[in-house]
Amino acid sequence: MTRILLLSVVAVCSALGVVYAKYRTRMLFAEVQRLELALNQYDVELGQLQLEQNTWAEHGRVERLARSRLGMTLPARESIIYIKP
Repeated sequence: MTRILLLSVVAVCSALGVVYAKYRTRMLFAEVQRLELALNQYDVELGQLQLEQNTWAEHGRVERLARSRLGMTLPARESIIYIKP
């Protein structure tokens, strides 16, 4: 009788362990899916930000702003000094 009771308790504990493991697996899978979705959104945002950075850093734009906002001009050839390494 004691063996049957012990085996029943072990069987119930094993069944509860399987149920908990399955539940935990589903929860972790849902978390992985959520994180992968967030990663994809961050990848899209990164691409957009890199495109925007490239647009803002275009040589022509930088030169135009340097001339208009900062009043910068190219120096005359005579005022350029070349230093040999």
